[in-house]
Amino acid sequence: MTELPDRVVGDARTSDFGWDLLTDLADIGNRMAGQAGERRGAERVVEAYEAAGLRNAGLEEFEIPGWWRGDSSLAVTGTGPDPVERTHEGSHAVIALPGTPAGEVEAPLVDVGTGTVEEFEAAGGDLDGAIAMASSRTPDEADRWIHRMEKYVNAAERGAVGFVFRNHLEGALPPTGEIGYHNRPGPIPAVGVSKEVGERLARLAEDGAAAAGESEGDADRPTVSIAVDCRNEPTTSVNAVADVGPDTDEAVLLTAHVDAHDISDGANDNGAGSALVAEVGRLLATVEDDLDTRVRLITFGAEEIGLWGAYHAAETIAHEEIKCVVNLDGACNSRNLRVSYNEFEPMRRVFEAVTDDLGAPLSTNATISPHGDQWAFAQEGIPAVMASTTSEQSGRGWGHTHADTLDKLDRRDLAEVAIQVAEATVRFVDAGTSVPHKSRAAIRESIDEGYVTELKTGGRWPY
Repeated sequence: MTELPDRVVGDARTSDFGWDLLTDLADIGNRMAGQAGERRGAERVVEAYEAAGLRNAGLEEFEIPGWWRGDSSLAVTGTGPDPVERTHEGSHAVIALPGTPAGEVEAPLVDVGTGTVEEFEAAGGDLDGAIAMASSRTPDEADRWIHRMEKYVNAAERGAVGFVFRNHLEGALPPTGEIGYHNRPGPIPAVGVSKEVGERLARLAEDGAAAAGESEGDADRPTVSIAVDCRNEPTTSVNAVADVGPDTDEAVLLTAHVDAHDISDGANDNGAGSALVAEVGRLLATVEDDLDTRVRLITFGAEEIGLWGAYHAAETIAHEEIKCVVNLDGACNSRNLRVSYNEFEPMRRVFEAVTDDLGAPLSTNATISPHGDQWAFAQEGIPAVMASTTSEQSGRGWGHTHADTLDKLDRRDLAEVAIQVAEATVRFVDAGTSVPHKSRAAIRESIDEGYVTELKTGGRWPY
């Protein structure tokens, strides 16, 4: 049995409201944080808020460190008696990683595999003055996801002069993603390459390493040249906000992020989350008189480069006025909900009850993770979860590549996820639902030490 009336569930399954918003966001194209497309996306979200009859719809502006992409290239000269040079240009082959400085470097290539601490240690002094290459894959035996930023910083701290991030998924698509975070710009040039280019580089590096081992030198290692054109400048971003429900001081925050990397449409990451927030707001507006607590809708800017919009909200909203946070990110590649609940058990129980009542699948993860806008609140002890969806693709899938496009998604999945999230939100705003806050100290003590290392490495350690 659900709290939402049948008419609302039926409305969700027949309305084009959310899908039309998602389509418009994808058609904007470049929604990179701090750039014109991001603001246009946020303005489109506000238009949707207003069309849904939500209150106080508007934009909140804040400052961020901006980054603008130029052209990048990577050239490699192989080993052997007659080495051949290959040059990769164009964004389908090689792309700069946001937060990288501009520059050109040429050095021997050293492959550090998946970029674990153990693999960096095994590389030893070979990285000094070299260009390090790491895969986007996290090995199965790792106890947590290893972020590209951590691999990048480990390379720089061990003396590397450049960094290559290679995709582990097929499809000739280089991955992008922030490497500077709150230490922008980073210390060394960094680029992403496709799995196919990366496999060739890895083969050359392996052959060269074997030859170098025999000769006890770097002369036989392949030489890589990286050229990156970009600029790092201050700019502004925006959050799109609105309210639905009674005018209470306390609020449940329903959030997503509207920015996306500039190489793709950002359909699933995270146009879908932005569309879902507006669609759930529209559904809640139809039962507004039955809600016990206000719902604050916030579509954040600048998530992809360091959660700046979420931090702005966490710093400007009194924490005692936030009952809990439901953050939507990458939630439309299926209708199979996944909730990462940061050890906030009452929130897990609500989502389990909702999916049980709807006969829908649910997977959960208890780990306190710093990835996603919910972290800006969870780090303070505010109950916060990230809701996404699962698929059969490995890792991030199409996200952070040119292929994160609308054709990968299905409007029926968007509708079913909207129903699940709307139902959960109705239960969270119920006066009888308790979601206690925790102390900052309690959160600090529960964070996996690997994530402690990552947060300190990225300049985001809050304690």
